Amino acid sequence: LFIKELEVALQNKEADIAVHSLKDLPMHLSEEFMIAAIGKREDARDAFISNDFGALEMLPPGSIVGTSSLRRQSQLQRRFPELVIEPLRGNLQTRLRKLDKKQYHGIILAAAGLIRLKLKTRIRQYMSPENSIPAVGQGALAIEILKVRSDLVELLKPLHHQESAYCVLAERAMSRTLGGSCNVPLGAYAIIENKILKLQGFVASIDGKEMIKDRIEGSIADAEKLGEKLAKQLLDQGADKILASLVL
Repeated sequence: LFIKELEVALQNKEADIAVHSLKDLPMHLSEEFMIAAIGKREDARDAFISNDFGALEMLPPGSIVGTSSLRRQSQLQRRFPELVIEPLRGNLQTRLRKLDKKQYHGIILAAAGLIRLKLKTRIRQYMSPENSIPAVGQGALAIEILKVRSDLVELLKPLHHQESAYCVLAERAMSRTLGGSCNVPLGAYAIIENKILKLQGFVASIDGKEMIKDRIEGSIADAEKLGEKLAKQLLDQGADKILASLVL
């Protein structure tokens, strides 16, 4: 709904550009829109926030952890089946307020949002991508424009970070091939080392009992193809059965 409101503003010429958190942007854009620039990615990791515990591993059995993300929930429950996962909604400040009111023993948020809002000191533990594969595009900002506004593409070039773009394009290609959405527990995370793009991804059941993970690497020029190929590798290993069960 937030994205639609911004796109309507573009259509009505009330705005020239729309800035989104890329992880919230649908995998398929309407034909009249395009992503004109992707900013340099902030820390893409998930973060654990708590007033009483310094790490997830310190939480006693039965502790309540808040997250609204099925992706986070599936990975958490796989690693810590003794924890209780409860929904957590609202903007970032609202979520922190609920934690401070002791509704949760800890909550999981994107590190990037906390860093951007100068709340980095609230982070007790950064969760490694190996233990908590981030959401597709997490930490990156996308600038959306109407396709007919070709004049803006040149103006926005200084804001475009190509290395970040390669990474998130690979992640989005994987998700798009799998039909990913916020209702599917999946994640993908790409990095570039020596011009080689390394991409890992997963699909899981909501309770984390079923999980298929894999990784791939190749040339940065083949970013989208690598994402599509990783998706097919996951499907070949049974991701299609997990995805089918989520729809039922």
